[in-house]
Amino acid sequence: MEQRLDFYKANPQAIKALMALEEQIGKSSIEKPLAELVRLRASQINGCAFCVDMHSTDARKGGETERRLAAVVVWRETPFFSERERAALEWTEAVTLVSHEHVPDTVWEAVKPHFSDAEIVDLTLLISAINSWNRFAISFRKMPA
Repeated sequence: MEQRLDFYKANPQAIKALMALEEQIGKSSIEKPLAELVRLRASQINGCAFCVDMHSTDARKGGETERRLAAVVVWRETPFFSERERAALEWTEAVTLVSHEHVPDTVWEAVKPHFSDAEIVDLTLLISAINSWNRFAISFRKMPA
């Protein structure tokens, strides 16, 4: 498979807007290790090879274990994740797949005890951003290096 175009070069201003979003996410209340798990899970759902590679690599650099990284795709069936992480992963799946069930009340009830209102907004911004990056990378076939 060959990259269709380099979207960084094709429209730097568009990417600058996404990077500004990333800057805000970097200042958010969501801890970096959790942010990488969220990015990884959304990228798995979307089938973004570039982003799965990038965020699993970044998570490893941040100290994440191979065992947990391998289990993100089956997080419900493992004991490796905290309740806060589980709530974030469930919220990630529901927001990423918003057209399926429109983020059910049960998912809202699961995330609410583990995150403040501001953190839920930050988490949702993070999920929205990685979904945008996934769509760019998939559409233009950005390849892992």
